[in-house]
Amino acid sequence: MGQTLLFPDPKPLDQRLGRRFFRRAPRRPGVYLMKDASDKVLYVGKAKDLKQRLNNYRVANPDRMPRRHLRMVREVARIEFQFCSNESAALKHESKLLRTLKPKFNRAGVWPGRTRFIVWRLKDQQLQLGVAETPEADWRRFGPLNGSAYGLYHSLARLLWLAIYPSRACTELPPGWIQGNLALCVKIDCQESAAETAAALASFFWHSPDDFLFWLGSRFSQRTHPFERSVIESELETLKEFSSKRQLASVAGRQLALL
Repeated sequence: MGQTLLFPDPKPLDQRLGRRFFRRAPRRPGVYLMKDASDKVLYVGKAKDLKQRLNNYRVANPDRMPRRHLRMVREVARIEFQFCSNESAALKHESKLLRTLKPKFNRAGVWPGRTRFIVWRLKDQQLQLGVAETPEADWRRFGPLNGSAYGLYHSLARLLWLAIYPSRACTELPPGWIQGNLALCVKIDCQESAAETAAALASFFWHSPDDFLFWLGSRFSQRTHPFERSVIESELETLKEFSSKRQLASVAGRQLALL
C-alpha cells in the first residue's frame, strides 16, 4: 500500500486572501496583477475567465506547480483585476503591462531581447530540433519569437522524445533534459516514425495545433503513472498557451487590418 498523505498541500493564497476572495472572483476576461505587501507587482497574467485562472494558484503542490510560482504565491499579499472586453484585448493589455512593469516572476514578454526561431530538420532518420537567431538554409523554421522560444523548444523536445519512446519513463530522458539543460540543438532518433514526427511538428506551427496535440495524446495514452501524467500535462500546457496566444494575436492582427 502507498503511504497515506498526512498533511494536505499548503494553500498560502487562501490563508492570506481568504476563500471568500476566490469564491467572489469575477468570471470575466481581463488581466490580474499579483502584488506583494509593499504593493510591488510580482506577476502579471491574462485570462478569459479570471476566476478559473486564479484557482490554478490556490494549491501549492510542488509536483504540479513550477518552482518560481511556488516562491511567488508565498510573497503575494493582494491581487488586482483589470477587466477587458475580451481575451484578445486582455492579451494586448497584458503585453503592455509586462513591458512597462517587468514583474519579478514573469519570464516571457518582459524584455524585447533578440528574436529567435524554432528550427528543425530530418537527417538520417533523426529529428534535429533547436533554437537559432539566424536559421540556416536547409532547416525548417518558425518565428521570429521572443525569449519564450526557449521554453517552447524545451517542451517540444521533451514531449517529442517521450512520444517517440512510449515505453521509456520520464526519468529516462537524456541527461539534463528534465531540468531544462538542453543544448541549442538536440537530436532525437525517430527511426521509422521520422516522417510522421516531422509532419506532426509542421502541423503544430502552420496548420492545426489541435491535430498535433491529438497526435501526442495518442502516444501518451498508456502513461498512467501520476508523476508521468503530471510532467506531460505541464509540458502540454506550455504548447496550449503558445497556441492560444498565437491565435489571439492573429485575430487581433486581422481586426486591426480592417480598421
